[in-house]
Amino acid sequence: MPIFELTQNQLKPLVETTFEAEGIKERKDLQRLLREQIGVLDEEIMVVAEEFGDWDASRRIDLLCLDPDANSVVVELKRTDDGGHMELQALRYAAMVSAMTFEQLVDTFARYKNKVEPDIEAARSAIMQFLDWTTFTKSNSPRIHVLF
Repeated sequence: MPIFELTQNQLKPLVETTFEAEGIKERKDLQRLLREQIGVLDEEIMVVAEEFGDWDASRRIDLLCLDPDANSVVVELKRTDDGGHMELQALRYAAMVSAMTFEQLVDTFARYKNKVEPDIEAARSAIMQFLDWTTFTKSNSPRIHVLF
């Protein structure tokens, strides 16, 4: 089913294309654009890490985010024709980050913001401000966004 452009006088079907045909790369383009404009996916999340894989260097979450209830949000980008079992990968990642402590999240965000000299206190302050918290409240029920 096509996607349509709505003009004042008509609905006009858009020409079907692919990322490959448009020269769009998954990490270089799509992931970067989502990282920089995460609000197009969910207006109430913040990116806390990119290519996060502290538990296993061969398994990396494309974007690890946080929602206003302090829940981790796993964002996985998959360019595949049939989808395969890619959603299972996102479920595995959600299970892994569900065990993250708040301190691990703060450390992760600090390293994401500045790999050379992570500022733990600045990261903690930014997260607390985003959450609108004055003291830590426990929560970590991961959510998943898988984009095919």
